[in-house]
Formats: sequence, structure tokens, C-alpha cells
Amino acid sequence: MILNIILLVIGFVLLIKGADFFVEGASGIAENFKVSKILIGLTIVAFGTSAPEFAVSVKSLLSGSGDIVLGNVIGSNILNILLILGLASLFHPLVVKNNTVKKELPITLMISAAFATLLSDHLFDKGVENIFTRGDGIVLILFFGVFLYYLIKMTRTKVEEESSKPILLRKAIIYTIIGIIGIVLGSNMVVDNAAALAKELGVTERMISLTIIALGTSLPELVTSVVATKKGEYDIAIGNVVGSNIFNIGVVIGIPVAILGGIGAVSFSYIDLLVMLIAAILLFFFSFNDRKISRKEGIIFLLLFITYYSYVVFF
Repeated sequence: MILNIILLVIGFVLLIKGADFFVEGASGIAENFKVSKILIGLTIVAFGTSAPEFAVSVKSLLSGSGDIVLGNVIGSNILNILLILGLASLFHPLVVKNNTVKKELPITLMISAAFATLLSDHLFDKGVENIFTRGDGIVLILFFGVFLYYLIKMTRTKVEEESSKPILLRKAIIYTIIGIIGIVLGSNMVVDNAAALAKELGVTERMISLTIIALGTSLPELVTSVVATKKGEYDIAIGNVVGSNIFNIGVVIGIPVAILGGIGAVSFSYIDLLVMLIAAILLFFFSFNDRKISRKEGIIFLLLFITYYSYVVFF
């Protein structure tokens, strides 16, 4: 147990330093290629910080633990909005660009609603169990294709010249790669050792997937968004969370299920799906209202996070 705790601390250190390098490098790449930082946040940062979820998803499906896959993604998407944006907004109100409100957040709502609907077979037909088929995975990939189409259109949009001189492209790429390595290694160490500690304490699999594993695989997003906010890179912070949530559903679940097969006899609480949808809806309306997430709205996120996880732990 002592070794697990030591490795857990080392994992956190790798995550924090990795996120620092990652934000610096991603920001540098955006400046060198004269593309918007929200695009970098939606792609490089989002994909890099979603790598742990993808690895857990593939590993869990191959070992027949479908509930861990679903719990990981549902929990991660809830954590990304309620905890990560909630904490980030305490450091500074998060400015949300008009394009994000009109296009990226509706895409997040659309794919989240599709995911919840595909998981709710029993709700529409009492005679069947909730299952997640290969066909469902393909549907999510098609929804993700809409997001990819939007990203391709964004790459054609140049941004104005920055007044400050960007760091060298080679240095920015090296920083980004070092950051990804640190983030992935750190998150793996945190997840593995936290899960080992949880099992020693007799925690159930559902609770592990929704809490320890979801939190562990969301640590890259958490650290990256907080670091980005403290550096004033609000586009990267917002893009990271929005992009990660879309990646989690379209790629982390969609692709492995479409390739490896469906998940039968799914056991989960509809409360989990409901909170995931409420979090996405609140993010949209808070952003739509005044194009920013204020500290007060961040506190609302955090209170909802505490309420939901109190339910998960005690009920």
C-alpha cells in the first residue's frame, strides 16, 4: 500500500509538469501556424488528454468489463464540466467565444443526447435490456464525423498576427510531445495505483469506474485546463473540455465498440446519464447568457458535482 501511495504522488507530479509543457507547446503551435487556440484545444489538447480514457476503454472491452468503459466515459464527461470548469473558473472567469456557443457546444449537446438515447433501450421498450451494440458505436462515430467536418472547416480560418513573438515551432512540438508523455504516464500511474488502493479498501466496480478511474483519466483535462486558465489561455481550457467530451463519446466508446463488439446487459443508473446531460445543458446556457463562465456559475458546477458524487458514494 505504501508503494501505491508513492507511485500515486509521482503520477501527480508527472501530470502537473506534463500539463505545463503541453499548454506551452500547444499554444506555441497555434501561434506558429496562425490558427485559433480554440482549434488547438479542440484537437491536439483534447485528443492528448483523452488518451488515458481510450486506453482504459480498449483494455476494459478486451477483458470483458463493459461497465467500466461506460462508467469511465460518463464519469469523465461529468467531471470535465462540473469539476474542471468549476475549478478553472474560480481562478478567473472563463471567456467563451461566440463561435463556441453557436457551434461547438451544440455539437457537444447533440452527441451527448445521442449517447444517452442509445444507452436507454429499456426506457423505450420495457421488454429489452439496456445494451450497447456495434451499430450504436457506428452511430456515435458518424456523429463524431460531424465534429471532424467542423474542425476541417476551422482549419481554413486564419487568425490575426500575434503581437508577441511565438516560441520556435520545433521547441513547441517538443514541449507538446513531452507534455503528452508526462500526462499519459502520470495518469496511468494515478489510475492503476488509485484503483489498487480502492480494491484493497473493498470499493465496488461501479464506484471505481465512476470515481477513481473517471477522476484518474480526467486528471489530464483537470490539470491542463487549470494551468491554461492560470496562463490566461481560456480558449485552450474551454476547447480542452469540449473537445475531450466529444472525443470520449465518439472515439473512446464509439471506435472500440464498433471494432471489438457491443456491450451486453449494461448496468448503470439513469441518474448518471441525467447528470451528464444536465452538465452539458448548463454549460451551454451559462456560456450563451453572457459569453463567459463566471465564478458564481463555477460554484454552481462544483455544488452539483458534490451533490452527484455524494449520491454515487452513499447510494
